[in-house]
Amino acid sequence: MNYVFMAILLATALAAIEGTIVATAIPSITADLDGVELISWIYSAYLLTSAIAAILFGKLADLFGRKKMIIIGITLFAVGSLLCGLSQNMTMLIIFRAIQGIGAGSILPITLTMVSELFDTEKGRAQGQSYISMVWGVAGVIGPLIGGFLIDVLTWHYIFLLNVPFAIGSVYFIARYYDEQRTVTKHKIDYAGAALFATGTFALMYAIITGSNTGSWWTQQQVLCYVAVLVCFVAFIAVELRVSEPLIPLQLFKNRRLMTINTLSFCTMAIVIGMSAYVPLYAQTVLGKNATVAGLMLTPLSLMWTLGAMGIGLFIGKMANKYFIVSGTVFLMLGTVMMAQLTNETSVLFIVCATAFTGLGMGCIAPLLIITLQKTVAKEHVGLATGLNSFTNTFSQSLGAAIYGVIFNVIAVASVSASQSASATSPAMFATGIQAVYIGTVVFAVIAFILALTIKKDPVNT
Repeated sequence: MNYVFMAILLATALAAIEGTIVATAIPSITADLDGVELISWIYSAYLLTSAIAAILFGKLADLFGRKKMIIIGITLFAVGSLLCGLSQNMTMLIIFRAIQGIGAGSILPITLTMVSELFDTEKGRAQGQSYISMVWGVAGVIGPLIGGFLIDVLTWHYIFLLNVPFAIGSVYFIARYYDEQRTVTKHKIDYAGAALFATGTFALMYAIITGSNTGSWWTQQQVLCYVAVLVCFVAFIAVELRVSEPLIPLQLFKNRRLMTINTLSFCTMAIVIGMSAYVPLYAQTVLGKNATVAGLMLTPLSLMWTLGAMGIGLFIGKMANKYFIVSGTVFLMLGTVMMAQLTNETSVLFIVCATAFTGLGMGCIAPLLIITLQKTVAKEHVGLATGLNSFTNTFSQSLGAAIYGVIFNVIAVASVSASQSASATSPAMFATGIQAVYIGTVVFAVIAFILALTIKKDPVNT
């Protein structure tokens, strides 16, 4: 394993762990900084900027090279982490989390593209992508553990400060050992398209995140956001049709295979956010477990994701990629159908099995989707296509969380009205709402299965 790939894994680990480690620090952060009403924006600011950065940096990497842009991205992540660790109030923390999110959003699409360039064969690329997927799985397990340890022994500031030395190490190895082969050409940057896309995406995700947090979708502020989204994206399309080097070449959307893969990614990540958000809620509100046990109930998802990704790396080349992807969607359907059977008396073992099947499905799917996607576009658009996929993954989590929130609230309230009982807000009410959420994940899993069947089968490569 060469130094560049080690640096890629390290950079990926930083972005992956940051998504889980912060959850353990929320009580300490709010106790120290106050501003409880702003808690959701600790996550939302990071999610918002990382989504926008994913596609912008994917394009910039195609224009100016992976090496330069990944170093800039990791540096932004390190600076954001340092500033987060030094934050003195909630407003500062949210602003610096946004900076950190820009760095994190740049890391994933560029590292995934770099892996495709580091390995000569499809089997090698699949093994590389499986390691990347494995890092995300492991992060889901060790992130909360590291966060809990640092908070107990030190303070919440160190969950951010810990990133800095590892980011510096990653930049060092990439700067020294990554010998990127590329032809230097003069480019025209699509500044107007970038500004319109960023503004429109910001307005859309802001409206979704605000609605998900408050349960209100038609406030004056949100209506203005919806108008801004419409105006920006209409103008964006007009600009992209005119410029010589568009930010997002619109012909990509005519690539049926690319759109199938991105839609499949959207469905699978929507399932993951459903599991991540509602399994702990079910464990605490319905089963009466503490936060630690609730978090551990998600461990099988991360563990089986990791094992599935490792297995893909070992067996790739022995059969067509499509079969692995289809098999993964079958596991997703099995896991989500099991979760849709939840009642207020469901056992922990049943839930653990369901999350394990879901994790195994993601382990089979995630590494191969990137490889399949990168083969569907021209070489000069690989970074952009990967960034578009990363954007889709992040956006699906925001939209998925909002959809599940609406489902949960509507069904839970309906169950209260139907019972007309003071005890309706008991565990049974939560179980009814959460069960409805997982029926929603079944729909996403079925769509994913149908999409997987439509993917064209490639010849087996070794």
